[in-house]
Amino acid sequence: MKRIVAELLANALAGLPELADAAGDLAIESTVERTRDPDHGDFASNVAMRLAKPARRNPREIAQQVVEALGESDAVSKIEIAGPGFINFYLSPGAFHAELESILDRGEDYGRQAKKAGPKINLEFVSANPTGPLHVGHGRGASYGATVGNLLEAIGYPVHREYYVNDAGRQMDILGASVWLRWLEANGVDVDFPKGGYRGDYIREIAGEIDTSGIEPVSAEAVAADLPENTDDNADAYVDALVARCRELHGEQGFDRIRQQALESIRDEIREDLEEFGVHFDEWFSEQSLTKSQRVDDALAVLEERGMLYKKDGATWFPATRFGDEKDRVVVRDNGVKTYFASDIAYHFDKRERGYDHLIDILGADHHGYVTRVRAGLEAMGYEADDLEVKLVQFVTLYRGGERVQMSTRSGQFDTLRQLRAEVGNDAARFYYVSRSNDQHLDFDLDVAKSQSTDNPVYYIQYAHARVASVFRQLAEKSLEWDQAGGREHLELLVEPQEKALMTSLSRYPEVVELAANNRAPQHLVHYLRDLANDFHTYYNAHAFIVDDANLRNARLCLIAATRIVIANGLGIIGVSAPEKM
Repeated sequence: MKRIVAELLANALAGLPELADAAGDLAIESTVERTRDPDHGDFASNVAMRLAKPARRNPREIAQQVVEALGESDAVSKIEIAGPGFINFYLSPGAFHAELESILDRGEDYGRQAKKAGPKINLEFVSANPTGPLHVGHGRGASYGATVGNLLEAIGYPVHREYYVNDAGRQMDILGASVWLRWLEANGVDVDFPKGGYRGDYIREIAGEIDTSGIEPVSAEAVAADLPENTDDNADAYVDALVARCRELHGEQGFDRIRQQALESIRDEIREDLEEFGVHFDEWFSEQSLTKSQRVDDALAVLEERGMLYKKDGATWFPATRFGDEKDRVVVRDNGVKTYFASDIAYHFDKRERGYDHLIDILGADHHGYVTRVRAGLEAMGYEADDLEVKLVQFVTLYRGGERVQMSTRSGQFDTLRQLRAEVGNDAARFYYVSRSNDQHLDFDLDVAKSQSTDNPVYYIQYAHARVASVFRQLAEKSLEWDQAGGREHLELLVEPQEKALMTSLSRYPEVVELAANNRAPQHLVHYLRDLANDFHTYYNAHAFIVDDANLRNARLCLIAATRIVIANGLGIIGVSAPEKM
């Protein structure tokens, strides 16, 4: 409905050449906002104030000229000029009735925009290291990323969802060594387990499942000979020595078999977890493929050609400080090994080379230092820094019985996403994860999430949908049918305050979806759905729907049927079900 007002204003300005010139590239729709006070109309525009300076005129005079040029519209019942030059629009009941019919006509497509030609968006999210199960923090990134993708598609953008599998580098070597040691342990070979290794029970499970045919257990003495001390201060040296020892005893091929099987086991579990959580990816991109395809070398060659690399102390450096980073970054160490940063640059270079115009990375809060340096890499290769958009997802704290749930990672003593889903269900988890802005810490109350009461917002919203369904079941039980066509002909009967409030709420949905998408802010949709559910419950408690007056009954059924559609559509974007019964 916002577009109705924006189009009226745009047409009026088009007929006023001096103001049209002053407007220039002004997005008229950006000047239109819903009013907070219904006494000031349904929408207000500050276009006159925005034009005052370029037109060098008094804003109220501009407002008056614009109003006179607006003409009449069936969608608008009254227009007023207020304050310094606001133009207030009061929509007609017919405008809301037309929107109600649009909801019924479009069904699950209501709130969705036509597909855009571009830009093509690459959306990377979760991308947890395949060294252990997904924990509750990863769940928030998964929910947020999936919902942002759904929102962007809802407003017409082509979105490619991608999971970056960090399957190369030191952490994978440590994973391989950790599984190897647990395999030896299961074969009666007891070696002091590294403090820097992966300790969770899942490591033992993987060790019991891998195929080690052709790989013979070795003695504890052969493993432990001349190893550094296994202390906190020496943790890195000890685990690195064990990695080297595994390679020495079993050869690179043997070590790679163990490591690769461990990787595949964890990666498959991650994929299964996410699929069960309703989070799907178009591509699982392997970090290993960057090296195999020589993409890292290609990216470094581009930087070299552009004069963006230099040598120092035997290493190759990237001048990140030229682009606002706090220090220059090594891309190739003095031993010839390429750094993680080199892979990061190559990965984003590859995304752009694959034809994606805009890159969105959704990362954990601990990646805040990542943003500047990767943007610097893209800019140094000739791309726009703004081609990369990074959204950081803050941490999650679980509460149970009013007490904070303690979590740790490498020890394996943490609440996994799978455990969380088992306790509260997918719906509650998906909903709560996006209920606050991604850049705010999230306190997740498990007890509230499980409760079947109005204190639980997801239950409250789903209950509204189920209540509508129950009305239609009652209708059938009374051997009555909904005459939708007849209801549409008598929407003028919807005159109760609760009906007007509900129609107003329904009409906001497309605007909320667009706002949430453009700001990558699903919480706007969450808050909207809660408000919509409240308006419906208020209506449900105030009026009967299955009344004797057939025209009124059918009109009210049209209104609640539209409510069911919008609730289902909104919940669907978040990844939450819309039950018929509760």
